[in-house]
Amino acid sequence: MTTLVFGHKSPDTDSTGSPIIWAWYLTETGTPAKPVLLGEPNTEAAFVLKHWGLDKPAIISDVTADDKVVIVDTNNPAELPPSINEAKLQAIIDHHMLVGGIKTKTPIDITIRPLACTATIMHDLMGETLKKAPRGIKGAMLSCIISDTLEFRSPTTTGHDRHVAEMLAADLDVKIPVLASQMFEAKSDVSAFSDAELLRMDSKEYNVDGKELRVSVLETTAPKVVLDRKDSLMRAMEGVAKEDGADQVLLFVVDIIREEATLLVPNDLVKRLAEASFGAKVTGDTVVLPGIMSRKKQIIPALKL
Repeated sequence: MTTLVFGHKSPDTDSTGSPIIWAWYLTETGTPAKPVLLGEPNTEAAFVLKHWGLDKPAIISDVTADDKVVIVDTNNPAELPPSINEAKLQAIIDHHMLVGGIKTKTPIDITIRPLACTATIMHDLMGETLKKAPRGIKGAMLSCIISDTLEFRSPTTTGHDRHVAEMLAADLDVKIPVLASQMFEAKSDVSAFSDAELLRMDSKEYNVDGKELRVSVLETTAPKVVLDRKDSLMRAMEGVAKEDGADQVLLFVVDIIREEATLLVPNDLVKRLAEASFGAKVTGDTVVLPGIMSRKKQIIPALKL
């Protein structure tokens, strides 16, 4: 039976590339596997697939009790198929906090490490087998690390993430700043997306003090393009929250170059949350949060009302 490897919904570069990397590794080491996605990859991830000549994995909406699966880049049931607890889960490889809620039929392998990127963990787990990997697999691994570290700007970046990326870049004869620039340019092109699509593009669900929040992040080198749409984005938040069973959508527009985030403030709830969580003084419908780059390390742990 072929093992399905997938990451979280609203797949970014790591949740698109890591399933491809790990499915290749499993197959190479004797366990037939294929990567799948839980949604359309974002613009940066789509660029990475094209750049390295990788096929876009099939998109699935659910799994069955007969499916053998490996989860990568998440351990949060809210970001996974509805029937995930029915499937034959084999392993989890992740770099996020342990959320809980996943149930398994048998003991499984779990690797969760405090690194910036799932692909970095995979590099370590693959060992000598990585030397056999085709250029596209190594390229996907490098791209995942560049994306999740924001070219080493993110506070989640560790020395090991950087070391692995630099080794891969040398092996591939790739200049990291050039590839990063191409990736961030692709990520910043959001012109084809509706407001609702933007709010869900890189979005995760969290409960904070009894409030169900959809916490969305848009990382860009051109924040003005997004912020020019703030009025319509804030109008769309109510509909997206209602459709997704959330109390509120939070949108953080992360300026990769200036290393800061702008939070849209559509109502008093978000104003209170911004002031309580970040010590900010909110006087309008946006607030700039200097140094805030990482949802995982700086936003989610800080959220409170």
